[in-house]
Amino acid sequence: TMIDDYIYSENYDFNLDKSKSVAFTGHREVKQDFNQSKFKVFLQELINKGYQNFYVGMAVGFDTICFKTLQRLKSKNDIKIIACIPCMEQDKKYTYLQKQEYQKMVKCANQKVIISKTYTPYCMQQRNMFMVDNSSLLVSYMYKNSGGTANTVNYAKRCGIKVINVSDIA
Repeated sequence: TMIDDYIYSENYDFNLDKSKSVAFTGHREVKQDFNQSKFKVFLQELINKGYQNFYVGMAVGFDTICFKTLQRLKSKNDIKIIACIPCMEQDKKYTYLQKQEYQKMVKCANQKVIISKTYTPYCMQQRNMFMVDNSSLLVSYMYKNSGGTANTVNYAKRCGIKVINVSDIA
């Protein structure tokens, strides 16, 4: 992936080892029975296997759970969280509390990539493709075969990237 393809990056290292990198995709709506403590154990196992770089799309829902869980694991593990932001105003339609949470997460990210200065109909998809293109594993939270999550999973499969669906972590 060329730096010219992306409008803006803040301290993003374009030489991160793809074989040690994980991307996340998931629905905004996370079901009540999603077990966050089992998910934390799952992420620690990935870290134990040598994964170090974690690409998070910064959306509400599954992305937020991923970011916050990785943040907790970061105190005991040498990992990088890369905030992959589709456009400058990603949080424009978030609630007040979601905006506050989002701003905190952006500040805590080790690295940031912003795909587009302004919102476009395809900036989310470009962000998802960027994350997949720079990873060797996609962790998905998918319980319906439609929308951005399904598109990202299908894209990863076409690219030969391993996909693990954690929607059944119960």
